[in-house]
Amino acid sequence: MKRYRVKPGGQLSLKQYDPDDTGDYKQNDQGKEKAKAETAKLIASLDGLQERLYANATRSLLIVLQGMDTSGKDGTIKSVMSGVNPQGCKVVAFKAPSKDELAHDFLWRVHREVPPKGYIGIFNRSHYEDVLITRVHGWVSGKAVKRRFDQIKEFEELLTESGTTVLKFFLHISKDEQKERLTARITDPEKRWKWNSGDLEERKLWNEYLKAFEDVMSATSTDCAPWYIVPANRKWYRNLVVADRIVNVLENMKLKTPPAPDGVDFSKLRIV
Repeated sequence: MKRYRVKPGGQLSLKQYDPDDTGDYKQNDQGKEKAKAETAKLIASLDGLQERLYANATRSLLIVLQGMDTSGKDGTIKSVMSGVNPQGCKVVAFKAPSKDELAHDFLWRVHREVPPKGYIGIFNRSHYEDVLITRVHGWVSGKAVKRRFDQIKEFEELLTESGTTVLKFFLHISKDEQKERLTARITDPEKRWKWNSGDLEERKLWNEYLKAFEDVMSATSTDCAPWYIVPANRKWYRNLVVADRIVNVLENMKLKTPPAPDGVDFSKLRIV
């Protein structure tokens, strides 16, 4: 999975990453079922890892999900985090900033939502919208965007030094795959609630968004807060990659079950 990690420095080209890639898993029913079985094991292990994270309350994990419209941010959360205790997990979806939020710096509303120690936080879209949609639509200058790149890196470095591990995923789909998913929202009555006419206007800016994402990840993938480009045309492989990286990060925290309270002889305790 490390091949999906964006190395710090240099200029990224998304053309080098195939959104239809499925790694070592064949693109047939057998490969799909094998990947799903492996994902199920990873999701099961998340339960114990999250419990240790919550019990220790010394570290936290922030997961950032970005991608084109229909790339599967909601589906990833629903599938990969299905085994997580909601008590120790919080999902935040960043919409257009309010008047009050616009009156502050662009990271003000984001910092308030960072998970406290012991928790897993998930940003469904994030502070990166302020260097993506704002840039594509020309709402901020190129100079301001570059300045924000530095501010974001400093912000994420602060989080890391404070005990929050930052894990960032770009869910990479093809333009043809997006067309199929948008079409499904038109033809399938069960999916029409997802429809947003604005998605069609944003689709016209596909190339501009790709360029913006390339620049964003090139500038802000660091050793302490890496970006991963997740092939997302196949949902079952997308889920596997994301689950694998989350489990890997939690395991590397090497958290142990906290010790029992001092002065308590559990061998003599009786519940009556």
